[in-house]
Amino acid sequence: MIIDIMILKRQMSSKELANKIGITPANLSILKNNKAKGIRFEKLTKICEALDCTPGDIIKYEKE
Repeated sequence: MIIDIMILKRQMSSKELANKIGITPANLSILKNNKAKGIRFEKLTKICEALDCTPGDIIKYEKE
């Protein structure tokens, strides 16, 4: 996920984003570092609302 870029554009800290979407900073780090095996639509929606973006702005498809 390209969340770091959106966080920088919004002048927000990772900790602030984690608090806004209701997850721990450690779990946000897992998402940011592409270590998550999946994400619930509810969390994706909260991330997009907090960052004022669309899923396509923060998710990138990579062929294995």
